[in-house]
Amino acid sequence: MCLGVPGRIIEVQETGLMRMGRVDFGGVTREVSLAYVPEAQVGDWVIVHVGFAISRLEEEEALETLQLLGEVFGAEAGA
Repeated sequence: MCLGVPGRIIEVQETGLMRMGRVDFGGVTREVSLAYVPEAQVGDWVIVHVGFAISRLEEEEALETLQLLGEVFGAEAGA
């Protein structure tokens, strides 16, 4: 099973080799490749899988997904 996690782009760096961004995952930030979402800008929500933003999504969908992930992983912690 693969897991893509929603995060919000907080910074974009245009480099010669690859377009990169800093993405916030609820207080944790990571460098992410934006090569697959060239239209993504600061403030956009993206789905990230193994260091690559693979698609954009609306804020409402991102927040709903984060809530569902919290419920799933919260249930596992209590098991």
